[in-house]
Amino acid sequence: MAFPHLSEVLKILDGALKSNATMSTNYAGLLADKLEQDGERETAVRIRERLARAPTAVAHTQDASRISAGLPVDQESRLDTVDVSAPVKGAVTLHLPGGTANRITEFLQSVRHYDRLRAAQAALPLRLLLYGLPGTGKTQTARWIAGELELPLLTVRCDTLISSLLGQTSKNLRRVFDYVEQRPCVLFLDEFDALASARGNERDVGELQRVVIALLQNIDALSENTIVLAASNHERLLDPAVWRRFPFQLPLPLPDHELRLSMWKAMLGPFVPVNLNLEAVSTKSDGASGALIELVAMDTKRQAILAGKPQVDEGELFRRLALAMALGQGETLASLGDEICWLRKWDAKIFSIRELARLYSVSTRQINHLIQGNHGNAGKSPRKR
Repeated sequence: MAFPHLSEVLKILDGALKSNATMSTNYAGLLADKLEQDGERETAVRIRERLARAPTAVAHTQDASRISAGLPVDQESRLDTVDVSAPVKGAVTLHLPGGTANRITEFLQSVRHYDRLRAAQAALPLRLLLYGLPGTGKTQTARWIAGELELPLLTVRCDTLISSLLGQTSKNLRRVFDYVEQRPCVLFLDEFDALASARGNERDVGELQRVVIALLQNIDALSENTIVLAASNHERLLDPAVWRRFPFQLPLPLPDHELRLSMWKAMLGPFVPVNLNLEAVSTKSDGASGALIELVAMDTKRQAILAGKPQVDEGELFRRLALAMALGQGETLASLGDEICWLRKWDAKIFSIRELARLYSVSTRQINHLIQGNHGNAGKSPRKR
């Protein structure tokens, strides 16, 4: 039978053996929290009473203000190399396909029952690699996981971690991983490809190779129950050796029709017009990321609120969606005429001359004039950036 909370007990012992009071007290605080959750309130109180006698006691491991003390810094810029946040459980809403959501739940179960799995020799290192196009929810997923585990989220800042000084980046990595080992938290390596790009490229230099090697060595040196999340928009750039360090790998796809439909319903909420055809909105947003859908929904709701309307305007919703997708496709709509021609090309039925006149508060004659003024571009897409 697995010993409950063995991981925390071992971390406390590690801290004591290393004469690291911070590590011991941090994990003692986490042990007290877990015991209280298990109904062992008296034992938790006794642990906290003992911690209270220490000058640097940590009674609440989730307190981000405490964990922020002594953050690792880059010696060149003197800036912190990690950002600390404390996501609240239930504050982040995830919109993911069912299969993807199930795999995240599986990862959480592996974290929560790590000691039982290890006792049965079925535990895997608690490392999850998230990858997919921008806007598919990688950062939101990291925040959600930290919130569900009620642990601080330490996000590595690649802009300060990567130094211009020879060898400094590897030292920065070592400081970050040493810091993470001393406290219960979730380490989040965002924009992971900036650190873990494949070695051997023609443009590669020795220093970049050393950074990848240092990264791999630091990951290997971590305790297997230290929670590490990494996110990449360019997974093909990652070094092959990196993939082997992450037994949990999760692609985050663009939302399909059904997921887009549920996202529009959730994000527009009570601002959805009674007659709005959400099926059509979902269809027209094919290829949009979750971040783009959220942006359009928020912008349209904000416009309705400022106009004193209880619901969003259907035409305005489609207009903002069309323009956001144009931007995402690299279209440059330099003039009002370009914009109107794009809307007509995007869907002439939705954006009739009369509807465009209403949306832009001009006459139908002016709309026709703008279209005719852009007649040379009417049969082709506006300029690409």
